[in-house]
Amino acid sequence: MKKRKSKLIKVAAPLMCTGLLFGCSNNTEDVNSTSNPAVANAESLSTIGNQEVASVISEKVAYSDEDFYSEWDNATSIKLNGDSASYEGDGGVVIDGSTITIRTSGVYEISGKLNDGQIHVDAEDEETVRLILNGAEINSSTNAPIYIENAEKTIVSLEEGTKNILSDGEKYVYESSDDDEPNAALFSKDDLTINGNGTLVVDGNYNNGIASKDELRITGGIIQIEAADDGLMGRDLVAVKDGNISIKAGGDGIKSTNDKDSSKALIAIEGGEFDIESANDGIQAETSLLIADGEFTITSGGGSPETIETNENNRMMPPGGMMPSGEMAPPNEADPNASSTSQKTQPESETATEIEEVTESAKGLKASVEVAIGGGSFTIDSLDDGVHSNNSITITGGDLKVATGDDGIHADTSILTKGGSINVTKSYEGIESKTITIADGEIHVNAVDDGINVGGGNDSSGRDFAATENTENNLLSINGGIVYVNAAGDGLDSNGSISMTDGTVIVSGPTNNNNGPLDYDQSFEISGGLLIASGSSGMAMATSEKSTQNAIMMTYPETQTAGTLLHLEDSEGNTVITFAPDKDYQSVVISSPLLTKDASYTLYSGGTATGSESNGLFSDGDYQGGTSVVDFTVSDTVTWLNETGVTEANTGHGGMGGPGGEGGNRGDMFSNLDEETRQKVQSIMEQERSGVITQEEAQVQLEELGVELQKRGEPQEQVQQ
Repeated sequence: MKKRKSKLIKVAAPLMCTGLLFGCSNNTEDVNSTSNPAVANAESLSTIGNQEVASVISEKVAYSDEDFYSEWDNATSIKLNGDSASYEGDGGVVIDGSTITIRTSGVYEISGKLNDGQIHVDAEDEETVRLILNGAEINSSTNAPIYIENAEKTIVSLEEGTKNILSDGEKYVYESSDDDEPNAALFSKDDLTINGNGTLVVDGNYNNGIASKDELRITGGIIQIEAADDGLMGRDLVAVKDGNISIKAGGDGIKSTNDKDSSKALIAIEGGEFDIESANDGIQAETSLLIADGEFTITSGGGSPETIETNENNRMMPPGGMMPSGEMAPPNEADPNASSTSQKTQPESETATEIEEVTESAKGLKASVEVAIGGGSFTIDSLDDGVHSNNSITITGGDLKVATGDDGIHADTSILTKGGSINVTKSYEGIESKTITIADGEIHVNAVDDGINVGGGNDSSGRDFAATENTENNLLSINGGIVYVNAAGDGLDSNGSISMTDGTVIVSGPTNNNNGPLDYDQSFEISGGLLIASGSSGMAMATSEKSTQNAIMMTYPETQTAGTLLHLEDSEGNTVITFAPDKDYQSVVISSPLLTKDASYTLYSGGTATGSESNGLFSDGDYQGGTSVVDFTVSDTVTWLNETGVTEANTGHGGMGGPGGEGGNRGDMFSNLDEETRQKVQSIMEQERSGVITQEEAQVQLEELGVELQKRGEPQEQVQQ
């Protein structure tokens, strides 16, 4: 066999970016605007459209001058003296033992220590009450240390250089058994603002740390919260401009709660540092969560498990179901606020069994309507989804690092990325929604099941997605950016279609033959960019033949060892790609603008390469010492290859791909069945894929229908007996 030494050349601009080894869009301005149809459609599914996140926040959240710290004078001074207090000044203060009631607006400086008492704000006028915490420690064994029952607005200022402490007991005593407020160490029924440069330590032993039943704003301060339940709450709004906030919560870290008015319950963060450790969600917005900037470290639900269990086919049991290891699978989160999930009981003759489990949401970032991230840095370690929305997620910037026991990023309706860096280091499925649009950004995904999955809907995670559900509008659209996927299940999986017009996608797919690097139900049309998808051959698919950019699919006679170089060059010795898959592989799909019809190419295996390398892709170096595997001429949109040369689709060692066009569709295996039998077959296959039944059980049920599936390595046909 022929050995080869060649020079790695710089690939054309659509494929390579200066300083990077991947392709990215040459038309960033166009990709990030509504001139791109796919992006425009994704923006139409988002509540922020094509606006910058910071601009949306400025429209929705207003700050007044008094929300920011200012110097003060002529304050009424309240001195706390253990079991009593005294005051000086003109403010309306009433002292009854260890209860200090503020009856009028004004500025009140509070210092000293109160052993067991309360600052009670019950202002009779309609002006602002400002509390200056100037080295104050307030403890209450039976109620909230600071209770703002009535005030037009209250501002708590943390004086620079001071440490202020609020601590409550584990049980409150209310005047009536029907009362349930206050329920936080710092509790306000009206608007509340916290500012300044001092420190506030809050021990919420009874329930919550800081809560406002109206709007909560934070523009500064060092705030340290430990709470039995939720750390920081605002019913109608939580808005943070700046500050250093650390929270340890037995419930949610930060949350908004108004579920009656869709125009409220916003969480808007424009800056600050956040260190959140929560038993439940890290940050949870009842409507939308908008983040323009900030530094976030979030651990929810104890963090991601050390390993994520899957069944023998790299498919988890249905949510809430029992896995082979005896552990419970991640919960079904169709309603992420629900505390319990269940599966319907079926007769013994059916394959599913009734399993019910009480679960709680333990996501990193969560919103019912929209999660929009325009900047900031995020380190999220969550038991549940890292980033979750019941509707849409838009990411235009920022640096996200996510480790999770479930989905890295999940939206029920739509996910749009237009910039930033996303690194899902650990997940069940990396990114999941009914529609996913990648316009720009750098994305790395590691998943024990599917890397990027379209069609999961309301957090079904593709595990029990019905084969008969209408998936016509399900679409993965890649229009730019850099995407690297390392998946034990399908690399790119669409219960619908895939479209690629630009960018670079590298898929390190499964090593088992029950999954494929690419998996789609309708079509995969590619018209630009660089696609490399390597992995096993048993369920491998190529791009669709109605694509306008050419592709090859090579199936090797035996598994190639991880790291074994594959080098593709044209008849003039010009490099198309030099690539080292990081896992064992037996098939590879390559689509590049450099693959032209009627041109000749040679595919090499092994050898060595120099130059720049990232995610296995080399550039600007030399390739030598490889062995020629196959010479071929591109004669069609998809050229099917094995070691003997050009072959037909669906031949060789697996090759589920099919010619594409409307197909490449795994469902086409059943196209000659009547509709009733076809639906039964698809249902059985989905149950096997999701782990409800074993492969052997599926085979038995299929044979009962008169359907026999081929063994691995046989032509992809089915026969109805």
